[in-house]
Amino acid sequence: MLSSISNSGKLLFTKHLSTMIKSGIPIAEALSSLASYAGTPNFRKILESIVANIENGKTLAQSLKQHPKVFNNLFVSLIEIGEESGTLEESLEFLSLQLAKDYALKKKIQGALMYPMLVFLTTFGMGGFIALFILPKLVDFFSAFDIELPLATKILLFIAQFMKNYGLFSILFLAILFVILILISKIPKVKPFYHALLLKIPFIGKLISYGQLAQFSRNLGILLKSGVPINHSLEVIANVLSNLKYQEDVKNIARNLLKGKNISSLLSKKNSRFPPLISEMVSVGEKTGKLDESLLYVSAFYEEEIDSYVKNLTTLLEPVLLIIVGLTVGFIALAIISPIYELTGSIRK
Repeated sequence: MLSSISNSGKLLFTKHLSTMIKSGIPIAEALSSLASYAGTPNFRKILESIVANIENGKTLAQSLKQHPKVFNNLFVSLIEIGEESGTLEESLEFLSLQLAKDYALKKKIQGALMYPMLVFLTTFGMGGFIALFILPKLVDFFSAFDIELPLATKILLFIAQFMKNYGLFSILFLAILFVILILISKIPKVKPFYHALLLKIPFIGKLISYGQLAQFSRNLGILLKSGVPINHSLEVIANVLSNLKYQEDVKNIARNLLKGKNISSLLSKKNSRFPPLISEMVSVGEKTGKLDESLLYVSAFYEEEIDSYVKNLTTLLEPVLLIIVGLTVGFIALAIISPIYELTGSIRK
């Protein structure tokens, strides 16, 4: 089984396939043409494998199902519905729109985290350079001063001495620790705890929750609108959501639906990760028979909330990060300039 491809690559593939099928080109021929223009060797091999399966009598949905890392359950389910109802081109067109929304949603979340991460990495990089190459030289320089050093300089000298003796070891240790923590977070037994922890991190947790709620509402609305039974829709969505805690919640809802309960009461349960807005809108949808429309409205609401939250988060973090950087630079400048000023003063005397 070949590795995954980028969201943008999958989006372009879906759009082009929809256009080609709408133009009357047979599926196998359309896929062969797209394979010759595939952006990566991996994707080319995947498309060639799908073409071979279709030529051997398999459906497009059955062929796509063999590559779950690229085409998830939601994608395959909508293709399957399109093939069964004879509306494959409409299903592909609809999928391309949803993939575009997913892509835009991920870009919004990445954009919100990009600025603070860039400032953090720049500050860390500059701090590492100063700590490794400049501060160690200050130890011998200030040690030669026959004056009482200010507290800020003493603190800086302590850091400088530490970096002189253990600097490379410390950075190597932190790098190894970071890699180990990433590997540990991917262990199946640890992953649920890691995903639960992510939801509790200030700012980031709320952003992840909004993303999961938007994805849950939109995908469930799409599947119900396409005629997929609600139980099967929930099972599909449980495997599409990226956060394991939300996956677990959706699987529990699917299991309880089989016991005769309605989805709105399950969403409004105590300690539910789903806010009252969703359960209330779902309740209205169940009563009016327009559950798919209610869910799509909720997804649009959360997508707008993400957009607003991202803008507010960037506006809030910008001055905070600038203050942190300013205080750090100010502390270093004070620690270096103060003893020099005292030394020049004593020389004058």
